[in-house]
Amino acid sequence: MNLNAMSVLKPASDLLIGVGLRHPHFTEALTTPSHIDFVEVHSENFFAEGGASQSILRRAAENYGISLHSTSMGLGSAQGVPEHYLRRLKRLADDFQPILMSDHACFTWSQLNGKTVHSGDLLPLAYNEQTLVVLAHNIDRMQQVLGRSVLVENLSAYIQYSQTSMSEDEFLVRLWELTGCHLLLDLNNILVTANNVTAVEPLQFAKQWLNNIPCDIVGEIHLAGFTDVSPGQLVVDDHSQPVSLQGWNLYRLALQRFGKVPTLIEWDNNLPSWDTLLSEADKARQIGEQVFDAVPLASRKPMHE
Repeated sequence: MNLNAMSVLKPASDLLIGVGLRHPHFTEALTTPSHIDFVEVHSENFFAEGGASQSILRRAAENYGISLHSTSMGLGSAQGVPEHYLRRLKRLADDFQPILMSDHACFTWSQLNGKTVHSGDLLPLAYNEQTLVVLAHNIDRMQQVLGRSVLVENLSAYIQYSQTSMSEDEFLVRLWELTGCHLLLDLNNILVTANNVTAVEPLQFAKQWLNNIPCDIVGEIHLAGFTDVSPGQLVVDDHSQPVSLQGWNLYRLALQRFGKVPTLIEWDNNLPSWDTLLSEADKARQIGEQVFDAVPLASRKPMHE
């Protein structure tokens, strides 16, 4: 959808809102009617052919759109993404026809004693030309195998590499230009990064981050919360809390800038009840209604401080 061509803002009813579907919520999600538009699952949990997991996903697909969010592909790995992984992901995508597919701008695969090994975590990249070429090559290969475009998520940062030669936002814009992939914009990750590796007030840093990327680059938004820490301590992106006030404020600004982008509530640890998770989704929808129903259209401009 080319939002630049819109003459009026549409009602917020076509803003897609979803939640992450995790194991403790399977029963309620499949048996309790809800008004969310899609659920996100971690792709790797459903690679096994047949069995209970596939049955659950098929039942979920009867009620919701499906988003396949991968966590183990390691798109920035110089080792490359293993062929067996791509085959399984393609089979899953062909079977369930997800409305969204995504992974992270990170690396996970490497070589140890002549064997391919997986780190078991999302490891950050140095933002430079060398890693950009590796990441773009792996994304091109994956998109060719899948036969579709994918979304790439910005990572929360805990360190900064001395080999970095560009900012994260510049790096991701260059990636979009090279591959045609769009950005899964994780607003919580930007706030975590601001807390950990910058001296700038987090919301101010995040506003500038969003101002630095084109309006048409964003294909999905993730919202989450993290455990509060004392000033100066490391913030961990643990997805264990409700979306923070800063997160909601940033979401409102992101919708004003990027338009009606599908939005997901992530909550992976210290899981709440299914009803609490749905109430977080309701908040996102309410903000969308306020932004798109009450604000007259103007050309999208940078966000003011």
